[in-house]
Amino acid sequence: MDDVNGTVAEGFEPVRDAFVRNFEALGERGAAVAVYRDGRKVVDLWAGTRDVDGEAPWAPGTAQVVRSATKGVAAAVLLLLHQRGELDLDAPVGEYWPEFKAHGKERLLVRQVLNHRAGLPVLDRPITPEEALDPRRGPEAVAAQAPVWEPGADHGYHALTYGWMLDELVRRVTGRWAGEWIAAEIAAPLGLDLWLGLPESEAHRVGRSSRVEGPEPSGALRARPKRSVTEAYQDPASLTRRAFAAITPFPDQNDPAYRAAALPATNGIATADGLARFYAALIGDVDGVRLFDPATVELARAEESAGPDRVLVVNTRFGLGYMLHGTASPLLSPGSFGHPGRGGALGFADPEAGIAFGYVTNGFRKTVTADPRAQGLVRAVRASLA
Repeated sequence: MDDVNGTVAEGFEPVRDAFVRNFEALGERGAAVAVYRDGRKVVDLWAGTRDVDGEAPWAPGTAQVVRSATKGVAAAVLLLLHQRGELDLDAPVGEYWPEFKAHGKERLLVRQVLNHRAGLPVLDRPITPEEALDPRRGPEAVAAQAPVWEPGADHGYHALTYGWMLDELVRRVTGRWAGEWIAAEIAAPLGLDLWLGLPESEAHRVGRSSRVEGPEPSGALRARPKRSVTEAYQDPASLTRRAFAAITPFPDQNDPAYRAAALPATNGIATADGLARFYAALIGDVDGVRLFDPATVELARAEESAGPDRVLVVNTRFGLGYMLHGTASPLLSPGSFGHPGRGGALGFADPEAGIAFGYVTNGFRKTVTADPRAQGLVRAVRASLA
């Protein structure tokens, strides 16, 4: 493949080989990958087309919607507020947000929002796409919702409601929405190409994305649960389907109004470098900026939830706001923490290796967590380190 652009540092050539294979064997249309090691960029590659259905080439600053990879960026806000002494992770959510106490949620903790143990993955009355664009409507709906299991008793992926709970907590503590806080306190100091609530001035940089079909994963990449996430999603009564249907119908992610809104669970926009640079600053110094202190890194990656996921069906592992290395989301090593985006995107950090990783694509697949394209790149990083 001749149109792969960018650079790899000596020793990281396997990542370029895996990136090429994604286009030649896995049907990639347009994508980018970036890797930092000890705060220095060692991989910066891009190829294909900016739009999944277009011909304009992917440029160095091309960004994409990263879906649930947004959750890892948003989680950093609550952890940083805790690090600064402005938020108690073990306080009831209702201490900051009194309206949330309704329907048996009086003792639900901030920690349980981040570790997906809140029992609030669904809305009995889903909100509309128009309502979702109003930042107050989602939080109001979650505050009025009764838990579907006792908070703390079990875990299940809060696909959309996670973002509304987090956003309102940030607003109640700081007076700013999560997207505003990220822009001022995370993106600006680090110079990140990363947004939650896309400014009109940056809209021209974001490629069109869509679902595309690709080869079925095989061997170790094929999950073998008794009931797959896809099968559960097809059942209208399942928690899986209801969790992803908390906004019904789901908005077109290419709609400028959707991109300009800020949904901390699902509509962040980033370049691969923006995502990787963010994770690099969580675990170390990047041009003089570090976000997490060592104690907060341990909070992010200490196992809080593990085992069968009430929503995703497969076994999942979560720290505080981050997916941890496991069957559902294989990362670099057992010490890694990060978050995939449904259909492809992935960002994570590995403190022991000093690695931070970002991958974005315009061609979404039906995978929820372990996308074969991202996993091939992760394995290549592992091989490079070996």
